[in-house]
Amino acid sequence: MPGAHEVTYKGQPWFNVGKKTFALMSDERAILRLERGHQELLFEIRPETFQKCPVATVHWAYVALSHLEEVELADLVREAWAGIVPKKVSRAYFEALDRRRVS
Repeated sequence: MPGAHEVTYKGQPWFNVGKKTFALMSDERAILRLERGHQELLFEIRPETFQKCPVATVHWAYVALSHLEEVELADLVREAWAGIVPKKVSRAYFEALDRRRVS
């Protein structure tokens, strides 16, 4: 994902674009910055997997990694990344990703 890089904070991997964080790992769960409407849906239909992150802003969700397939986690990380980069960057990335999937 363009601009994404990993940093370590208190021994845990954080994934940023510039100084903005979009995902971090903590033991058996991830903390992802997801679109608010999507978060609310996930909290409602899959409460065993997705929970509100009570100490952070409304954009962060706890995600139980043991309840996800690798493909679903990758999609969620891409969604989190897309939420902090300019739309033209995410649009170009997803168009290229779609072209690779079709080929």
